[in-house]
Amino acid sequence: MSDQDEDAPAPLEPRIAAAVVDILVYVVVLNLFVEYLPQVITETFTLSLLTAALLKGILEVVVAAKNRVKARWRAATTPIGKVIAAVMLWAVLFGSKFLVLEAVDLVFGARVSLGGFWSVTLLILALLLSRAAVQRLLQSHRVRVRPERPRRGSGE
Repeated sequence: MSDQDEDAPAPLEPRIAAAVVDILVYVVVLNLFVEYLPQVITETFTLSLLTAALLKGILEVVVAAKNRVKARWRAATTPIGKVIAAVMLWAVLFGSKFLVLEAVDLVFGARVSLGGFWSVTLLILALLLSRAAVQRLLQSHRVRVRPERPRRGSGE
């Protein structure tokens, strides 16, 4: 093995890379909201970065809960089971906005404000749509991180 192979960095775990990209997308979207919606406030860029990381964590939990409830709705065989699952889905989606508002207030206090219910709803939709768009863009233009090297003894 050559010295160059030994010094090459280990490949990055795809889930970690995706999480970093998500946070960077969230920072951009959050700062656009700060710029254009007066009720959305972060005192510093560092706080917006930390808020984006907090939002990433919260939204991962909310999306996981939503997916579990959707699976429960699909598995329901009776009308009452479907109705209960639909009410649970509504509760997760509606309640998640208040979870985000309270978590941000608890962690950052008055230094970060996401406004009220409607502004945080719009923010969450923008975050999730932007995340999906960037993921689709990256998947459709997948770039090799490490170029293939010719094999030894293949005459290349």
